[in-house]
Amino acid sequence: MKPLADIRIIAVEQYGAGPFGSVHLADLGAEVIKIEEPQSGGDVGRYVPPYNHGEDSLFFETFNRGKRSLSLDLATPAGREVFEDLVRTADAVYSNLRGDVPAKIGITYPQLKHLNPAVVCCSLTGFGMTGPRAKQPGYDYILQGLAGWMELTGEPGGPPTKSGLSLVDYSGGFVAAIALLAGVHAARRDGVGMDCDVSLYDTAIGMLTYPAAWHLNAGFTPARTHHSAHPSLVPFQVFPSADGWIVVGCAKEKFWQRLVQVLDLPALTDPKFATFATRREHADELLSLLDTTFATKPSAEWLALLEPAGVPCGPVNDVAAALRDPHTLARDLVVETEHPYYGTVKQVASPVRVGDEPPAYRRAPRRGEDLGYVAGLLGYDEPRLASLRSAGAFGKTP
Repeated sequence: MKPLADIRIIAVEQYGAGPFGSVHLADLGAEVIKIEEPQSGGDVGRYVPPYNHGEDSLFFETFNRGKRSLSLDLATPAGREVFEDLVRTADAVYSNLRGDVPAKIGITYPQLKHLNPAVVCCSLTGFGMTGPRAKQPGYDYILQGLAGWMELTGEPGGPPTKSGLSLVDYSGGFVAAIALLAGVHAARRDGVGMDCDVSLYDTAIGMLTYPAAWHLNAGFTPARTHHSAHPSLVPFQVFPSADGWIVVGCAKEKFWQRLVQVLDLPALTDPKFATFATRREHADELLSLLDTTFATKPSAEWLALLEPAGVPCGPVNDVAAALRDPHTLARDLVVETEHPYYGTVKQVASPVRVGDEPPAYRRAPRRGEDLGYVAGLLGYDEPRLASLRSAGAFGKTP
């Protein structure tokens, strides 16, 4: 059995952050039953361009593999009835909605505990379910600005810069998955469920980590650094080579000593470069010297010298190079699923690894594909299904 094969999650989710969190739980074996609102066409992620065809998109495949889909109109009494039957069988109800919406549609723990006292209601929202921003929609781009990330990113003097990836969304998904698993563990131990109120805002602020601690305790003002340099360790940044860029990092004194040996420049043995503190004090002079030196050879030549010497380093890859890197392939980080429209779909594997059993992946579900499965799970016979259909539980009937 997969590690989470005994966990059932009812997911009222869509687009990126929420589905990103639950897809890793599905990869670990959790049964994730995805509720899709039929009147709007289900998860908006199904329609994200440029690689989309009808209700199929490579975006949706990325975030929803291994899940099941049920088209269900929670605004109808019949749809609510099916949802409540599912809650009775579930370990968790998981959602990513605006902060005030879970209570409005009745999916918080106080609203569901009469159905299942041990159910865990994990709500990943933009700003949380309390506070002055609770009713605001939260998006990764906005959160990167609000939490100070964009102000910290980019070259000094340049415009505020967003990360190339939606890191608040993805980190928020992981935070929600951790909270859900902790809640389920406690509920199984104690027999009592709970709400898990997690948010993208909390995630983004929490990830300020040590710069926040430095500011709160010592008045430190974070600032952008040239060539993405580390704020305190010198050298630890990107350097231009003759044909691209490389990253070199001396996070320990022994790495600096190895770098000095590889570069074999008398100037680097000056006592003013001997320690972390003095290198930081004379950073402008040192980094100018290193910039000039690294620009004399192509990246591959430098890496061939630095890697065997044990100096932490690496190329600045584009996405294509990262995906074909020998280590990527050796770690089985590109996986395949079969899809009725796309055929063989390649995507990146979950980084979450548990045990020695190789993971198995299943394509994302078509919208409403698992009605039959859910009907069997809940013991609905054909007359019952027909009654629910006519009452609009699964959307309008033709």
